[in-house]
Amino acid sequence: TYLKPVLLLQKLKLIEIKLGRKNNFKNYPRTCDIDIIDYDNQIINLNWSANSLEIPHPRLQYRNFVLLPLFEISKNWKHPKLNLKITDLLDKIGINNLRSIKLI
Repeated sequence: TYLKPVLLLQKLKLIEIKLGRKNNFKNYPRTCDIDIIDYDNQIINLNWSANSLEIPHPRLQYRNFVLLPLFEISKNWKHPKLNLKITDLLDKIGINNLRSIKLI
């Protein structure tokens, strides 16, 4: 994207609202949740009144549904904070966790 991280986050929030997101409470059920996983290997941590922006996403290394598609897109991706390759992150979550992802 040509958008800077904060502007990208604002656009994504608008998309979520247009897709029916009503509440902004943490872990509240919602129809759509769009996260910024990575932004050009930058480390960004911003907090302001109503929102915060943390890149890379703070829990991506625990989420098989993020890691596997990320691996398919960029097999050489490296976590900018943890300095770990995507393959190392996949190894850490284990094969049973990977198998829980269903193909549609």
